[in-house]
Amino acid sequence: MLNQAGFAGLNVVTLATLDNHFHVLIEVPEPDEVPELTVDDLFSRLPFIYSEAKIRELKKLFDETAARGDQDGIDRLLAGFAKRMHDTSFFMKEVKQRFSQWYNLRNDRRGTLREERYKSVLVEGSQEALMTMAAYIDLNPMRAGIVKRAEDYRWTGYGAAAGGDTDARKGLGRILDHSSQVSGEEFESCWEETEKLYRLWLYSEGQEIAPDPEKGERGRKGFTREQLEAVEKLEGKMPRVQALRCRVRYFTDGAVFGSAAFVEKIFLSNRSHFGSKRSSGARRMRGAEWGDLCVIRDLRKTVLTT
Repeated sequence: MLNQAGFAGLNVVTLATLDNHFHVLIEVPEPDEVPELTVDDLFSRLPFIYSEAKIRELKKLFDETAARGDQDGIDRLLAGFAKRMHDTSFFMKEVKQRFSQWYNLRNDRRGTLREERYKSVLVEGSQEALMTMAAYIDLNPMRAGIVKRAEDYRWTGYGAAAGGDTDARKGLGRILDHSSQVSGEEFESCWEETEKLYRLWLYSEGQEIAPDPEKGERGRKGFTREQLEAVEKLEGKMPRVQALRCRVRYFTDGAVFGSAAFVEKIFLSNRSHFGSKRSSGARRMRGAEWGDLCVIRDLRKTVLTT
């Protein structure tokens, strides 16, 4: 996945890979920040996804096209690669295709492994929104009961970073790039500071609920369906630290996630995609104390699931 992101010009902030699904938080550059693709830039990216033999084949094709003085041909070749870059749809399509091909070859099978289309949520680049989404992703193995500590699962961004993976550490550093305390460049090069701030956030969001005999609370790692239905029926609030232990539909079905101002901005710039009766975009999240965070899609039922 990281190789595919390197080719596509995307940054993986964090991820979680489990046995039957995966989550990934990706930083996508603004369109006006993407430079025009050049031949040199293309060939600097090709090693992320292609073998040396394939790169030599492509180099020969470009050289022969240039030798004929066919600039239009060069432009068409570059355009074919450029459309696969800086785009989450192409990124996810190629990640799934490449994994399916690898798995099928190793297991003598055919066909796709994941037939359903992926779900995506647009996340605001604020520290609160990024850290909340990243914590939700990195806590997946704990919610599933696979490990007791987030750093014990190596197939998450935080687990890999805790184990010394440089790319994973740089990815998490991008969350704190939006903090006014330290610049993004310092966060990417100084894991010690990054880890301290993110670990405090991660563990405060994913803390265990200890038993309390005096109150008759037995403690739990998650929530029963009956408990969740009772919360939804009463439209009650639960602390964010508890909600993140559950599966939260807002993180997969909310469509746009962030502050009210951010969601409203996206709504206004895409006004034609919504019904004429809808006058605003930001919708407060239900089921927990989410602070000022909002989504654009108002989910009224089964917000939290076990």
